Amino acid sequence: MNGRKQPSKTLRLGVLLSGGGRTLENIIKHIGSGQLPAEVAVVIASRDCRGVEIGRRAGVETHVVPRRQLPNVNEYSRRIIEHLDAAKVDLVVQAGFLSLWLIPPHYAGRVMNIHPALLPSFGGHGMYGHHVHEAVLKAGCKVSGCTVHFVTNEYDAGPIIVQRCVQVAEGDDPDALAARVFEQECVAYPEAIGLFAAGRLTVAGGVVRVSEH
Repeated sequence: MNGRKQPSKTLRLGVLLSGGGRTLENIIKHIGSGQLPAEVAVVIASRDCRGVEIGRRAGVETHVVPRRQLPNVNEYSRRIIEHLDAAKVDLVVQAGFLSLWLIPPHYAGRVMNIHPALLPSFGGHGMYGHHVHEAVLKAGCKVSGCTVHFVTNEYDAGPIIVQRCVQVAEGDDPDALAARVFEQECVAYPEAIGLFAAGRLTVAGGVVRVSEH
C-alpha cells in the first residue's frame, strides 16, 4: 500500500468473521445494488455461527477454521492464509473476527477492520463489541462512532481510513449506542472498500491519504 495505488477493478474480498454476519450481509447488499465494485470470494469463520450460513446461502465458498483445534497462532494463521491465497483475494475484510492471526508481508496494506469507536480511543486487546460501548458510556463521552482502519499485527493500531460519528444520548445504554454506531458502520465499511477498489488510498508515515480521483 505504501505509496502505490490499487488498480480499478472488481475487487475479490476475503471476509473473516466470528458471529452474526451482519457486516457480511451489508457488504453483499452493497455489491448486489451495484454500489460496490467487488465480489466476496471467500468467507472464513473462526467458529460455526450465523455468518457461516449467510456466506453459504449467498453461494460463497465458506470455511470454518476453529482456533482451538490448531496448536498455535502460526499454524492457525497458515490455514487462514491458505484459504485467502487459494481464493486469489485482493482485500481481506475483518467483520467481527475475534481470533488473532498473523498478517504475512504479502497481505500488508490489504487487510481492513472496523472498530465500534473512534480510534485511537477505546481500542486494544479485549476491546470489542459491548465492551467498547460500555467503556465509552462509563467515560462520559459525548460522541462515539466507528473507525475503518488497515490492520497490522498490533491490535487496533493500523492507519485510519474512514471514521463516522454519532452523538451519545442521555440515558443511552450499550445496546442503544451500539445500534446507532452500527448504522454508521454500514456506511463506513463499503465507503472504505470502495476507496481501495478505486485506487484512491495510499499510506505515508502511518497516515492514510485519500486522493480525489
